[in-house]
Amino acid sequence: IEKMNNVTEFIFWGLSQSPEIEEVCFVVFSFFYIIILLGNLLIVLTVCLSNLFKSPMYFFLSFLSFVDICYSSVTAPKMIVDLLAKNKSISYVGCMLQLFGVHFFGCTEIFILTVMAYDRYVAICKPLHYMTIMDRERCNKMLLGTWVGGFLHSIIQVALVVQLPFCGPNEIDHYFCDVHPVLKLACTDTYIVGVVVTANSGTIALGSFVILLISYSIILVSLRKQSAEGRRKALSTCGSHIAVVVIFFGPCTFMYMRPDTTFSEDKMVAVFYTIITPMLNPLIYTLRNAEVKNAMKKLWGRNVFLEAKGK
Repeated sequence: IEKMNNVTEFIFWGLSQSPEIEEVCFVVFSFFYIIILLGNLLIVLTVCLSNLFKSPMYFFLSFLSFVDICYSSVTAPKMIVDLLAKNKSISYVGCMLQLFGVHFFGCTEIFILTVMAYDRYVAICKPLHYMTIMDRERCNKMLLGTWVGGFLHSIIQVALVVQLPFCGPNEIDHYFCDVHPVLKLACTDTYIVGVVVTANSGTIALGSFVILLISYSIILVSLRKQSAEGRRKALSTCGSHIAVVVIFFGPCTFMYMRPDTTFSEDKMVAVFYTIITPMLNPLIYTLRNAEVKNAMKKLWGRNVFLEAKGK
């Protein structure tokens, strides 16, 4: 059957219907986005230009920062521009690309956080075998696995949405194209697709969250055997990891671990994981980490960073 698809663009309702609130949001989110770009870029450059890149933990941290930049860039610039625009529209293709990008980078981020938890588990529970278990080849394979996993997840989400007919309604009560709001506009029963989409996202979010909780629980239990200094250092690192995990997975689970329904709070929750988390990641990881701070001081001191910025 030829599917009816005469919708060429979608209209966003955006974050708010009030121009005053939109102007305030424009200033606030522009500021947040600049912090996301600078903070995460600073981490990527610091790790890549210093000896930290040889350490698996920082190798993954630099990629987490890179993914954060990509992840927020899929939604934030469009949202910021739209806050001052009268016509908040996006083409059908643009909408599908945005949907793919959000799920691709979001899922990759979930997998990187999981890999980072495994890295801390090996470092704290099997310190003597750490360098043999987490050699560069294995780190590269794990990193490749996170990208492939993210790609498979998002290609399934997009494939499910692309085959649906859109024949009339085209207004999305959101500020970017996400699966649930777009499904509401399809001119057919989306119950089955909704269930598959929720199962796909939900399994990844909840599954990874459970794995993370188990791995950090094992780490915390094993810390009892360590010296006071070793315990303090491990708790500091794990504390920052756990903070990021909770901040990211709380909203994520709220959004995707439920049937195909949309709530009015969705937009605020989405702001949390598309903008607030990528902004907090560099702050949480660097401010609580002496090694990253020392590497930054060295780099700033050697002017390497200034040259990199000047290029």
